[in-house]
Amino acid sequence: MIREYRQADLDQILEIWLSASIKAHNFIAPEFWESKVNDMRDLYIPASETFIAESQGTMAGFYSLYGDNLAAIFVAPDLQGKGIGTALLDDAKKRRECLQLTVYKENVPSVKFYEKQGFVFVGEQMDEHTGHPELVMEYSNVTLKPPHGC
Repeated sequence: MIREYRQADLDQILEIWLSASIKAHNFIAPEFWESKVNDMRDLYIPASETFIAESQGTMAGFYSLYGDNLAAIFVAPDLQGKGIGTALLDDAKKRRECLQLTVYKENVPSVKFYEKQGFVFVGEQMDEHTGHPELVMEYSNVTLKPPHGC
């Protein structure tokens, strides 16, 4: 089940975000992610539309939208590979005609996941916080709209 975020979800969101970030981004020191927990709590989550995936009464993952930007999508590491990320992304696609995201180029499993879900490459940039290259990817569910139009 996917539902809207409630304030009571915040601690679980932060736990999932931190553990999944460390696992997915082993090319960045865990201390970097740990240093960003307060920003997630105080800035990013409150500024975004966030939705929660629950599985058997437990929070399994979440995603956050900021305008047409898929700002975050994370699944608890022990629940990855069970279709939760796909369900979250399908829900996000229903809420926007176009989605754009950035993903670290070195995060090959996530890049492949987004490609499989219909996202296309529209650019590349450097993450100013980590110095690692990011791919800019976009999805459009409007058949006549060319990519790079969010």
